[in-house]
Amino acid sequence: MTSTEQLSSAATWWSQAHADDHLLVAYFSMEFGVDVRLPIYSGGLGILAGDHLKAAAELGLPLVGVGLLYRGGYFTQGLSDEGRQTETYTPIDPQSLGLHREPVTVHVDLAGETVTAAVWRYDVGVGPTSTVPLYLLDVDLLTDALYSGDREHRIRQELLLGVGGVRALAALGLEPTVFHVNEGHSAFLAIERARILVGHGMSGDDALEHIRRSTVFTTHTPVPAGNEVFDDVLVLRYVGGLAADAGISGETLLALGRTPDTDGFGMTPLALRLSAYANAVSALHGEVAREMWAGLWPSQEPRIGHVTNGVHLGTWIAPELGELLRSAGVRPEAPPAEGGWDAVHELDSETFWQTHMLLKERLARLSGLGAGPLTIGFARRFATYKRAGLVFSDLERLLALPVQIVVAGKAHPQDVPGKDVMQRIVELSRDPAVAGQVVFLENYNIELAQAIIPGCDIWLNTPRKPYEASGTSGMKAAVNGVPNLSVLDGWWAEAYDPSVGWALAGSSDEADAAELYRLLEDEVVPRFADRGAWVELMQTSIARLAPAFSMQRAVIEYTERYYLPAALARAGR
Repeated sequence: MTSTEQLSSAATWWSQAHADDHLLVAYFSMEFGVDVRLPIYSGGLGILAGDHLKAAAELGLPLVGVGLLYRGGYFTQGLSDEGRQTETYTPIDPQSLGLHREPVTVHVDLAGETVTAAVWRYDVGVGPTSTVPLYLLDVDLLTDALYSGDREHRIRQELLLGVGGVRALAALGLEPTVFHVNEGHSAFLAIERARILVGHGMSGDDALEHIRRSTVFTTHTPVPAGNEVFDDVLVLRYVGGLAADAGISGETLLALGRTPDTDGFGMTPLALRLSAYANAVSALHGEVAREMWAGLWPSQEPRIGHVTNGVHLGTWIAPELGELLRSAGVRPEAPPAEGGWDAVHELDSETFWQTHMLLKERLARLSGLGAGPLTIGFARRFATYKRAGLVFSDLERLLALPVQIVVAGKAHPQDVPGKDVMQRIVELSRDPAVAGQVVFLENYNIELAQAIIPGCDIWLNTPRKPYEASGTSGMKAAVNGVPNLSVLDGWWAEAYDPSVGWALAGSSDEADAAELYRLLEDEVVPRFADRGAWVELMQTSIARLAPAFSMQRAVIEYTERYYLPAALARAGR
């Protein structure tokens, strides 16, 4: 059975709504968070990609994932005696994790060195309907670890992903109709696709236009570190020959990655110029991205829309809560319009609260905190713009409140400022003066997130606006009935309503800290003391936000707004 036949074999949303449409999406990403045992993800981008594949499987969407198999994975986080993050890489055995070695290999030229990649398949499936194959390329030393090495190592990895990924699909007999470039890391795939078309007799300009029509690009962040830039010399050394075979001169190649006001070759500009369909990951991020990249289209409106991210409900709703929801007739695995989410309000309040207490008690056993007090959760990547220290800015005022705080997250191994912030919080959590109120849980990953998020009472997110493009941890909290107290950035700018949580304006550090403490003292803590009012808040959060911010909703939007139009444009229709 071919991958496309396998994906379409059951009665699914795709087979019922689009049975006559011809589509196969190749979804490329540098990282995928599909299973805690397969550590080829670092944070939100990878979890988002993994959730995308899981939702596609549930919907029966003809889609395959393409990534890299990092033999050392991403690091396991530890803490030194001084509270400093330590990183340990543990080799993984793909066969023991359920990966299957495909009977193909691919070859990629890397500045005169030919590397040979093995191809592994991991079947992503979450139910009886269908699975989505994730193909992972594997080269000794090159795919050693995620986001490792110097700039040369990085461009080699990204060439392997983009160029090798296209060749792997061809070797497997797969012919995608649409390529989805999830962040700019895999954008070199466009050059490889152009090379193939030119080799078949198409002109270079026509080849690039054909590629644009069938390419979707998602940009995930306005933070400079998230938009890859390489030195021109490095690009010409590694990509110049490939581009020449595609009818693209070195000068034209560099121009494709250039912006008017910056030096270097940007992977985001390359992807934007070679994609007819581009999107940000929330409405507000769409506004920011259009302004940020306006220089690429000086005489026209930037063609960047938005599809707000979602989360895979089957992965992120706690099993105990999921069972309770299903008992009321809610179907988290169904497309949003068919989920019956209004039935959440019919659940018995006491039963609902007792289910939440089970989840709080589990977190209490893990953290050493109590199960009774109002528990604030803050868990995400330790980048400085996320302002993890904001809630601790007036420690005396914070500790006077009847609250406890669970903190978790990793800093990028090379992010010294992020590590500094983390170290201060770890040191604080070890201070006897705050014992029992603040705890830091190390090695944040999928499994730990599944324990922390539903066991909290409030989810805190305090980014410096407008740098939080989406913020899916808050969505994971909301679908578990955990209200958000967050800056009006990313998804929360769309989701916020007083019936589902609280909002910070996202102005200065001083103003946001003052408002955060006021909300905790005057609104959150008193509301928590009113059990009936709090349960109503929780149930409304689920009923309103779970269908609106499910990954199935996002994948359906991608399909109808981008994938199908791109497939038709590619076919010249």
